[in-house]
Amino acid sequence: MTTRRVLLSALPLIGVASCGEGGDAYAQAVAATWVLPPASGAAGLPVQALVQAATLAASGHNTQPWRFVSRGRELIIQPDLSRRTPVVDPDDHHLFVSLGCAAETLLLAATGRGWSGEARFLGAAEGVAVNLSPGRQAPDPLCAAIARRASTRADYDPRPVAIPSLRALAASAGPHVALSLITDRPRLDALTALIIDGDDVQVADPAFRRELAAWIRFDAAEALARRDGLFSRSSGSPALPRWLGSRMFDLAFTVKGEADKIARQMANTAGAAVF
Repeated sequence: MTTRRVLLSALPLIGVASCGEGGDAYAQAVAATWVLPPASGAAGLPVQALVQAATLAASGHNTQPWRFVSRGRELIIQPDLSRRTPVVDPDDHHLFVSLGCAAETLLLAATGRGWSGEARFLGAAEGVAVNLSPGRQAPDPLCAAIARRASTRADYDPRPVAIPSLRALAASAGPHVALSLITDRPRLDALTALIIDGDDVQVADPAFRRELAAWIRFDAAEALARRDGLFSRSSGSPALPRWLGSRMFDLAFTVKGEADKIARQMANTAGAAVF
């Protein structure tokens, strides 16, 4: 049974104990994580390479709520319910969306290695099965984007997005997926108000705050040890030991502060895509 944390535990990291403020070890781990292994040319299903690619899929709070089981030419992506976030995701909607992201990423990676397949949902307990068979090596353009996927909590560039880019984004909608692009300022302002209203409720909820803090990795050493969650520096916060970082979180994570940040970020964005 494989997870991203198991795969990365084999990486040679030097100086982990001394990287509380970042250090080379954290940078090395990040660089090693976001690289797809080259095709080896060996016969047989490249299980480890496909799983490594699949674990780069998005997941809420970077919980990585999955386990991978290999059964011949079938890979099972099981839900890891020990990594639930019951406050922010009480019905496990985000958890199972994460499994779908992992399955789609795995299928994209397979096309680049001469395999084709299909995914089917086995039920809430079993997760997703991906059946693979040898095929023509014809990588999807999205395959190359797997290791470039990124999210940011920094401010965006407010300059308008080019019309061809907006059309390409609109065309990404598919069966059972609706996409609404919002680029005009009145509707963006209305969306901002809705986001802030929802965020106010969450930030004021002690249970939500506890759950979020549990998934924050306050310094590089903790991020390296856990290999999951949200590294504090990714949101612009300083790297601190957990005993201090958790206290600073309680003081700095306020309803007003988060509302002001959202308002600033939405004022500096060219648009929003609502799926």
